[in-house]
Amino acid sequence: MTPTYRGYDYARYAGTIDHSLLKPELTPDDVKAGCEVAAAYKVASVCARPCDVKLCVELLAGTDVAVGTVIGFPHGSHTTATKVFEAKDARANGAVELDMVLNIGWLRGGLIDQVRDDIAAVVAAADGAIVKVILENAYLTDEQIVAACHAVEEAGADYVKTSTGFAPSGATLEDLRLMRASTSERMKVKAAGGVRTLDALADVIDAGVARCGATATAAILEDFKARAQ
Repeated sequence: MTPTYRGYDYARYAGTIDHSLLKPELTPDDVKAGCEVAAAYKVASVCARPCDVKLCVELLAGTDVAVGTVIGFPHGSHTTATKVFEAKDARANGAVELDMVLNIGWLRGGLIDQVRDDIAAVVAAADGAIVKVILENAYLTDEQIVAACHAVEEAGADYVKTSTGFAPSGATLEDLRLMRASTSERMKVKAAGGVRTLDALADVIDAGVARCGATATAAILEDFKARAQ
């Protein structure tokens, strides 16, 4: 029988993790070490800084770990043209997943059509890559989160994501449940920020999350090996 913990097996936990390599101080050696962790633990992807995409693609060649990067990160206030360029550049460098930050100020200001069009332009530029849209819930009301979820889905993106990990707070179970309830079954939900333990990862999966950004990947998955039955 396959070992499980709280109803999920190793593949479910590992396959939920986007191993985050976004800290500004990371050196090339740190990036290499992060890719080694991602490959060893067979996670879904690494989410790398744009400058590291080519390196990560080279390091992860021959593995099943996807390479993703960020667009308009971390504030979302880049012009749409800049975000489109970033998306095309990321794709040219080998990224297959793009985590973009929507325009938070526009959303808070009620400019929903502009928010949607900004996202749609990146989706078009992504040329088939998975697009995850970061809402940055720390700055939003519940009503704004719901409006953002609808705009993301209308724009044709694949995921709604809670946060960058650089705001005052990250993923909360309440926000994740709200996001899951505010999107269709086609859409997926990603948690980011503050998920550092196996139990926290199980909690967000229970809330309907398909992916979760993590830096404590090794600790989480080693804990699974120790506790699974």
